[in-house]
Amino acid sequence: MAVLGIPILDNLYPVTMDMWPVQAKEFNRIWQFYENLKQGRFTTTKCKDCGKVVYPPRVICPECYSEQLEYVDLPKRGKVIVFSEEVRGVPLGFEAPLIHAVIDLGVEPVRRLLSRIINCPAGYLKEGDEVQLVVFPIPSHPIDKGKQGTVMVDRVFFAFEPVKKP
Repeated sequence: MAVLGIPILDNLYPVTMDMWPVQAKEFNRIWQFYENLKQGRFTTTKCKDCGKVVYPPRVICPECYSEQLEYVDLPKRGKVIVFSEEVRGVPLGFEAPLIHAVIDLGVEPVRRLLSRIINCPAGYLKEGDEVQLVVFPIPSHPIDKGKQGTVMVDRVFFAFEPVKKP
């Protein structure tokens, strides 16, 4: 990825902008969320004791504090309720336009979520547009596994994109 005006960052992934740099089982208790994404599944956690479903996925139920959670599928399509577009001054590591939207998944209890919108030119997205889940690879991250050495972990992240292509 080229960053205009900062040639030293050409083709380098800015790890400092990655909110979840480690998606491996050894370092993150919601690693299953990312494994599900790799399979094309958009999931969150549901408490086996009280039935509470929350997004983003948790390791402890916020309702009854149980650690007995299971992953349940969420819809992979939704409608844009409201959005913002940044066309100038986007953070380092992102390309303009940087679009974020509140998306209505149409089901309870995880009805609305905030997500990034990709594969969409500036000025194209409208409120009410249908969007769909997109899972994409992000650069691998080295993980020190002690005596096993350092391994590179394949990683993915998600966003949504317009169903109707520009």
